Amino acid sequence: MEIINIGVIHSPYKSPGDAPNQGCFSDEIMQLEIYPQFLDGLKDIERVTHLIVLYWCHLARRDVLQTKTPYGSKIRGVFACRSPARPNPIAFCVAKLLEVKGDRLFVRGIEAVDGSPIVDIKPYSTDIDSIHDASIGWFKK
Repeated sequence: MEIINIGVIHSPYKSPGDAPNQGCFSDEIMQLEIYPQFLDGLKDIERVTHLIVLYWCHLARRDVLQTKTPYGSKIRGVFACRSPARPNPIAFCVAKLLEVKGDRLFVRGIEAVDGSPIVDIKPYSTDIDSIHDASIGWFKK
């Protein structure tokens, strides 16, 4: 299996401790820089309001299988929570696309640390991606 990065995230967060727990808690505007060989893939992206951004948590530990979440003291398996520390530290955020300028996508709603490699970008759709009765049984707001 080979995963290549298609770009890099430019973020004001310099370390994991600077970033919020989830992208929806971030009001920061970030830049997604897309590498030149992938620019053709941005055709029509300006018509998208929100993006699914998959990126690599390059500063996260990869040897963690259980962890505490910010929402309680109980230990949970990493596959039952959204911890960035996991065997393959792939993060998933839904970000609002604010502007497109050449190779840069300006977005809001990501908790990524500066320099995080972008794995993929997809358009978000409430018709396709939103499951109204989905839940995390242990999570309470």
